Amino acid sequence: MPMYLHRPLAIAVSALALACVTSLASAAPAAQGGQGLSTDKDKTSYAIGMQIGTGINRSLENVKGEVDVNVVLRAIGVVVRGEKPQMTITEAQAQLETFGKRMQAKQAAQAKAQGDKNLAEGTKFLTANAKKAGVKTTASGLQYMVVTQGKGAKPKATDTVKVNYSGSLLDGTVFDASAKHGGPVEMQLDGVIPGWTEGVQLMPVGSKYVFWIPAKLAYGDKSSGPIGPNATLKFEIELLSIAKK
Repeated sequence: MPMYLHRPLAIAVSALALACVTSLASAAPAAQGGQGLSTDKDKTSYAIGMQIGTGINRSLENVKGEVDVNVVLRAIGVVVRGEKPQMTITEAQAQLETFGKRMQAKQAAQAKAQGDKNLAEGTKFLTANAKKAGVKTTASGLQYMVVTQGKGAKPKATDTVKVNYSGSLLDGTVFDASAKHGGPVEMQLDGVIPGWTEGVQLMPVGSKYVFWIPAKLAYGDKSSGPIGPNATLKFEIELLSIAKK
């Protein structure tokens, strides 16, 4: 699963450009009952506008409140009509670069705030969870509970194992599961997050364990898809087999 901390500058600038187009589309009067779409050219043009608007509308949130729509529309009009802009291309590029850096700083601050919140919630959860019956805590801070104890061999970190699993956040949101990939999944233990590498080595083949993985043994202060920074993760893992070498 790829990990993301901040969006690159190019994405931030692209988001601004996309938002500008979205603003222009939303500012235009809505056609009523097909008004203004009397020709095939009109309909094709409108359909393309709808397609573009639908695709880029998701990016608007990234720059919401950061731009003046009226100024954006004025600049678009100037360029479309072939008039002389009030900024040179060099000035515009410099401004967008400054904007991109500001957005990156804002996103970094938001990520830190979210990370601090997740870390505090995770610490509180793990402290309480460690006191529950059947929950064991390793020296690294990994917590686990045995659901079913198998009788097979235990894998090593360099082994490839076949597992069924489900991963969720502390609020119960499932972010991944082997069932989503069509069934059992094979993976090499030294190629996954540390909590998995350590935890699965505790399991004899045929076992099913529940693991609670602190952020330091998962993705740390980085985000990975729906997993936020410093998130504590829960995994239910069933070890089916160890691949023969």
